[in-house]
Amino acid sequence: MSDGVVLVTGSTTGIGRGIAEHLARTGWKVVVSGRRKKEGDAVVAGIRSEGGEAVFIEADLGSKEAIDELHKKAIATWGRLDAAVNNAGINNDQAKFADLNGEKFQQMIDINVLAVFWSMQLQIKHMLQQKGGRIVNIASTAGQRSTILSGSYAATEHAVIGMTKTAGVEYAAEGICINAVAPGCVKTQFLDQALSLGWSEETIRDLFPIKRLAEPLDIAKAVKFLLDSPYAVGSVVTVDGGHCS
Repeated sequence: MSDGVVLVTGSTTGIGRGIAEHLARTGWKVVVSGRRKKEGDAVVAGIRSEGGEAVFIEADLGSKEAIDELHKKAIATWGRLDAAVNNAGINNDQAKFADLNGEKFQQMIDINVLAVFWSMQLQIKHMLQQKGGRIVNIASTAGQRSTILSGSYAATEHAVIGMTKTAGVEYAAEGICINAVAPGCVKTQFLDQALSLGWSEETIRDLFPIKRLAEPLDIAKAVKFLLDSPYAVGSVVTVDGGHCS
């Protein structure tokens, strides 16, 4: 499927950008999407400068209407959608459970859960018409275990994994392979949040047996593996340097 069309949400920065760039280098036609037009245009320009094919569609995934419009435009670009990587997500609250903010939790539910839910529904319906496809959801190791000071975020990531597993087994017979990647700590803005809470990068790095933090490319390679795999169904590939082992 490496010459197909893939939509990557939240791909103007961080993990999403790394995924979009890596897939483009391996032959995918990439629909880059996100809220930041300047950054999105820069990602597309970089991909094209290396001989890849990409377009940018500006989208805020905070509403079902915006998600519907994104998918209509994405499909219209090349007339098909062979794969989707649902990457957009936020973690905007760090506190002990009794002190977590309900409004911030709702914001995370909207982006981390409902946006993935609505996107998956649209993607699956289109792929049923095409007789197959691939969906990879970017979850987190926070969805696989307890996560101190991020209880609400962890709840949303558990939800992503639950949706992945359920949809994966429901649509496998139709040729749609749905899986997830669960990153640990990646050198992105999420790391900046940890540093702002008083952690040092050295302390965080020492938590991982591999003794380094992940780069976006580490996550992108796991995504590429799942997009290429015809037999992975409802799987969660953990990419965390051994932290959860």
